[in-house]
Amino acid sequence: MSEHRAGSPQSANSAFVVAFLIFAVSLLPFDEISVSFGEVSAACASDLRQTAVVKAVRRAAPSVVNIRGEKSVSSSGGTIEDGSGRRVNGMGTGVVLDPRGYIITNHHVVDGVSEIQVTLDDGERHVARLIARDSETDLAVIKIDCPEKLKVITLGSSTDLMTGEPVIAVGNAFGYEHTVTRGIISSLHRAVQVSDAQYYSDLIQTDASINPGNSGGALLNIDGKMIGIVVAVRAGAQGIGFAIPIDKAIAVATDLLSSRIESKTAHGLSVAHATSTTRSANKIVEVSTRVKDFKAGESDKKGVFVTSVEEKSPAAKAGLKPGDLVTKIDDLEIRRGLDFQRALLERTAGDRLSISLQRDGRPVKIELTLAAAESARSKSKVGWETLGLKLKQIDPERFRKEHKTRYRGGLAITAVRPNSPAAAQGIHKGDVLVGMHIWETVSLSNVSYILKRADINKNGPIKFFILRGNETLFGYMSLAMRDTLSR
Repeated sequence: MSEHRAGSPQSANSAFVVAFLIFAVSLLPFDEISVSFGEVSAACASDLRQTAVVKAVRRAAPSVVNIRGEKSVSSSGGTIEDGSGRRVNGMGTGVVLDPRGYIITNHHVVDGVSEIQVTLDDGERHVARLIARDSETDLAVIKIDCPEKLKVITLGSSTDLMTGEPVIAVGNAFGYEHTVTRGIISSLHRAVQVSDAQYYSDLIQTDASINPGNSGGALLNIDGKMIGIVVAVRAGAQGIGFAIPIDKAIAVATDLLSSRIESKTAHGLSVAHATSTTRSANKIVEVSTRVKDFKAGESDKKGVFVTSVEEKSPAAKAGLKPGDLVTKIDDLEIRRGLDFQRALLERTAGDRLSISLQRDGRPVKIELTLAAAESARSKSKVGWETLGLKLKQIDPERFRKEHKTRYRGGLAITAVRPNSPAAAQGIHKGDVLVGMHIWETVSLSNVSYILKRADINKNGPIKFFILRGNETLFGYMSLAMRDTLSR
């Protein structure tokens, strides 16, 4: 892609080494001299070869997979969804996030691929299915079904990265499976425009060799922990490659899995790690007073904080409260939001969860029974009855093509009820609702979540944001107040 994405030792030196070994061995107690010089040399060589890089790769390699597939592209290089156009063989890399076969990769690696072929570290091959994707951040989650549990990558952090620290890239470079290269972090927080349609912000720049096929692969630190997901290489340049910081990538993956879970089951919990931010479509996290008041030394505890509990939800009925620190669900340790979503994957309504948590410094165990997800009709009804808006979700890809905006998505307004709060604010059919109060409105679930919150009326009139043509407008909706629409 244009921006894609020594010789033998001298005899005198040898004699010196042998003399030194003889002298060193002579200092040992006689009963400890039990190996030959050949065995001593082999042991030394073995130790010297077990470098930090070797250990890091050995630790991470089983969690890195190779991806191949065929896709249709136009003459300009863009993917064609309907299958017409020139057929090309694509290649990329992925990383295992869950032992049941959930894998994170780049969106552009799997976009338009008719059959996603995945090869594991041991050579075993599988066909994957696309679970969720986000073209804006160029990330996707795919799933393979295999009889044995896969090894999950060990996640590091991108909050403490240092320019100059060593890194290792593992990926399917030019189709050469599990290629390993090494280098350093050349720079942080790079903004890169790779095409008219794709822009990346806040990337890690590295001089580790990155090639086509590395996309979606792991960028490791010297401890073998993943600190980035390789995304692009500068065409025509040497030693200039880029990766998405792992904290950002995991936040996206968490949201992608959350959206899938919420379409099937309901629990009524909103969670966030105390030391991280969330880009959830449901909310901009408002942490409870108890969470805010946690001492600095406690903010790096394992687990996720409950930030809000939906009224009359399974979580509310089970007795969960804002400020609770969830540390375990069934047998899965909860270290971050991704683990919370992993614990809910493949669950169905009626399943019971055993939740271990800390509340005011005391361990508490709670049983929560999942409910069925609210139907689309029911969610739509809430918006119509409360706001006077009939809403329809817009496909994210279509939204980004039609609206050049920072918003990730929105809801098309297909009807406005006369004399409703929405009508009083001058909202029109054809407008796009993109936010309410402190939350985004990417899906009907978001609107339902906002309007069903117990504290929503306590916040006064609800601020809303809409797109009308190329303009972003905002106003305030309330049964008691009739503010005018503002620019």
